[in-house]
Amino acid sequence: MKNSKYGVRKVTGMKSFKMRTKLQTVLMSLATGGLVTGCTITIQPNGAVAPQPAVIVEEPGPVMFPETYVWDGYEYVGVVGDRYFYLGPGNVWLVCEPFRLERFHGWERYHQDWREHAIRNTRYRVDRNGRRAPPKKEHDEH
Repeated sequence: MKNSKYGVRKVTGMKSFKMRTKLQTVLMSLATGGLVTGCTITIQPNGAVAPQPAVIVEEPGPVMFPETYVWDGYEYVGVVGDRYFYLGPGNVWLVCEPFRLERFHGWERYHQDWREHAIRNTRYRVDRNGRRAPPKKEHDEH
């Protein structure tokens, strides 16, 4: 090591080579680890390493909307299997969040026969992916 005129030591020779090698090893480890985990890592011009958010494209599942629904005093709610949906903005059926589900179950305690009075869904047949399904035929009772 050599002393500079400002009192800062300069690294020269073999130590400089080792430090550069260690830095390259660390950067390669970060990049490799990012590739294995699915993360994207960008090394910026100043040498900083910045992780980039990964974009995940969700495959659309089956068209999901209730065949019947009911007004619970706040919004329209329907059931598909064991999942509860509400009619959201743009007349699209969305999965109920826990607070909506809790509110609906509170309403349901006082309206236990709601399924007998539910509205047949012939109008709102679009799921959250914007896919529209034809109305269920009268003789398709399952």
